[in-house]
Formats: sequence, structure tokens, C-alpha cells
Amino acid sequence: MSELEPMCPEGMTQEEQDEFWMEQAYQLALRSQEEGEVPVGAVVVLDNRLIAEGWNQPIQKHDPTAHAEMMALQKAGKVLQNYRLVDTTLYVTLEPCPMCASAMVHARVKRLVYAAEDLKTGAADSAFQLLNHARMNHQVESVSGVLREKCSALLSRFFQQRRQAHKEAKRLAAKKSSI
Repeated sequence: MSELEPMCPEGMTQEEQDEFWMEQAYQLALRSQEEGEVPVGAVVVLDNRLIAEGWNQPIQKHDPTAHAEMMALQKAGKVLQNYRLVDTTLYVTLEPCPMCASAMVHARVKRLVYAAEDLKTGAADSAFQLLNHARMNHQVESVSGVLREKCSALLSRFFQQRRQAHKEAKRLAAKKSSI
């Protein structure tokens, strides 16, 4: 398969497996944040094995499609040597946007597990329901809220710090222009 290939410990319930893999996605979200990106991480799992991972990189890559989910889906396709990701589960720390949800449908991802809802652009359950839309040729099962508090807190802190930095930059610019 891939050089990644860690497995979830045997004997876990589905809920425990979901938490295990979401923790992996959370660690990637931290990496994303360290790189100055919105902290979102994603992993693709097949048969309880990690086959691909991704984290937000649109700023760094100058690519509006470099969302965590898209990066993980692209890598999974290469690992499986197929653009169809049948029987895979995508774990992501934030509800996917319409672009990412559409890619999941096209790739035939079986299951999505996400942590935090995105009330503005979430396309699994919140703002849109693309994964189970009647006109879509594939339906993706979704589970929300796995490690919700932890992932939501990370995102909230990130945006709060970003707003504070922006406010401080405006203050310094105003001070500089008054001199």
C-alpha cells in the first residue's frame, strides 16, 4: 500500500476507531496551523489502515483547491492506483465545503466522519447536503461531532488570533500614519 500504513489497534468499537482516526486528522490540523494555514486535517482510511493524509495548504501552494480533504483524496487515489476510493472513510476536522464534498461523491468515498460543523459553507449537513442529495449518483454516509469540542476550539483560537493580529496591524498602521 503506502509507507503510511499505521493501523488502528484491534478490538476497538466503531466509535473508538472514529476517535482514533480523528486524532490523526487533528495532528495534521496542528501542522496546517504551524504552516500559517487554517487548521484543518484529513486522513483516508481503508480496512482500518491509513492510506493517505492531507492538511490545508492553499496559501502555501497558491492553490484554492489545496484543502485538507482534496490533498488526502488525491494521495489516496495514487496509493490505490484508482480515482474511485470505494470502501474508504475520510476523517476531517471540519465539515467539508461543496468542492470537497463533490470530490468525495465523485471518488465514491463510502463514509465521511467530521468533527466541527461549518455553518457557513459545510456541505455534508450544515449549509448544504451534497453527500446525500437525491440527484447525486453516489451517496456518502456521514457522521458528525467526533472530537467536536477539541477541533472547534482549535479553529476558534486560530481565527481569534488572526482577528487580533489584524486589529493590531490596523492600530500600528494608524499610529504610523499619524506621525
